[in-house]
Amino acid sequence: MHALIDIGPFAPCPSPFNLAEYVLRAGQALPDKIALQILSVTGAERWSYAALIRAIRGTGTGLLQAGLTPGDRLLLRLDNTVDFPLAFLGAIAVGVVPVPTSSQLTQAEITAMAQQIAPQAVIAAPDISRPDIAAKVIDLATLRSWRELPPCDFEMGDPERLAYLVFTSGTSGAPRAVMHAHRAIWARRMMWRDWYGLTEGDRLLHAGAFNWTYTLGTGLLDPWTLGATALIPAAGIKPAQLPLLLKRFDATIFAAAPGVYRQLLKSPIPALPRLRHGLSAGEKLPEETREKWSEATGRRVFESLGMSEISTYVSASPERAAPLGASGFAQTGRRIAVLDAAHQPVVRGTPGIMAIDARDPGLFLGYWNDAAQTEARFADGWFLTGDTVSMDDAGAITYLGRDDDMMNAGGYRVSPLEVERVFEALPQISECAAVELSVREGVKVIALFYVADGPCNEAELADHAETVLARYKQPRLYIARADIPRSANNKLNRAALRAGWKGSQ
Repeated sequence: MHALIDIGPFAPCPSPFNLAEYVLRAGQALPDKIALQILSVTGAERWSYAALIRAIRGTGTGLLQAGLTPGDRLLLRLDNTVDFPLAFLGAIAVGVVPVPTSSQLTQAEITAMAQQIAPQAVIAAPDISRPDIAAKVIDLATLRSWRELPPCDFEMGDPERLAYLVFTSGTSGAPRAVMHAHRAIWARRMMWRDWYGLTEGDRLLHAGAFNWTYTLGTGLLDPWTLGATALIPAAGIKPAQLPLLLKRFDATIFAAAPGVYRQLLKSPIPALPRLRHGLSAGEKLPEETREKWSEATGRRVFESLGMSEISTYVSASPERAAPLGASGFAQTGRRIAVLDAAHQPVVRGTPGIMAIDARDPGLFLGYWNDAAQTEARFADGWFLTGDTVSMDDAGAITYLGRDDDMMNAGGYRVSPLEVERVFEALPQISECAAVELSVREGVKVIALFYVADGPCNEAELADHAETVLARYKQPRLYIARADIPRSANNKLNRAALRAGWKGSQ
């Protein structure tokens, strides 16, 4: 049986359409319901749907009064505050194209990114780096003053038109602007049942900051589309404080990156009677972390695979849990395949490149001003994700790593996740990353970078590897570190490990 699955059809996006209008539609009928709570250990800032919608539509009016027009790009340089989603949806409401970016970026980094897209305006909060470009600057006080302006009309139109841009480094390591259409939010309906199990009555707590796209989609836009309540930790909340917030604010679903689950497990977790389950995305969730979370809370964690160009497309869910080691199944409405080098489906059980039908309704429009890179991601009717996976006989997808992260040992391709998994099971290892390093011309070895919570030496690690890994999979170098570098989106940064090691030689 070949590794190809077609689960359709998926209803087409209505037209005319506006992403912001669609997200806020359910809230129009629930004006007094709490749409958002920003949580602290002493209380919460509350936003009803009526207040949220008023502020978003007022912001849209302010943007038009500031001289912006549909199609203009608006760079968001905002911190972890409610200003971020208000500006994002306010812009989309009137056809302006928002560009969310991480507040952690340096001036040099954000300048290079801004030069790619030439924004007409920048919304800039104090103490957040601004790009060195010629563009209108809108300060935070002005942005907040717009909340009380008369409501804007929604700019309705073709669901295929550009709605927003997000930056991704992808496999190149260089930031690239991903163009998404208004229809992208409509396609997220496929996640409601096949990942979230989300309903109008849920209270979803996302551990990420407002200005992370994982938080924006899973933590805010999807709950609001259904009329549910979004819970976001206030700036400065530490991971160790999240269990208390989950309990105090009656969260029913918890969403986080795998690293957050690992950090929470370092401290006792109270009983969470209202919590139904957890969600994980951003990188592969280690089985050890999943098992320990279930033991500590009595609740399961459902994982998904996704990327900036499409969001998630494979996931587990309360209705269909994934087998051990697998991430999940194709979401209803998707057509996916595991392809070989000739872009043909492989036999199930064989590793290959994860691919998504080029007609998928959630797929991006392309990379901004980069037709060559856009074209390079497509072949024979498929979008090539760059992820190496395998599909079992039941259709479950197991993630093996990014194609550029896969390691070669004695002619065998080795997934870094397979190596990391056996060391994450050791109680003295709090975090680790397997990386292929070039130790001299023509010689590459597998290295394990690790953070130890307790006494740990190379001989112990090597002995452990010998008992659980084939010889060709065993690391040849063990490198202790104070921490493992991560991107602004909390993804493990193997490229930084390679570069840092090379620079130290």
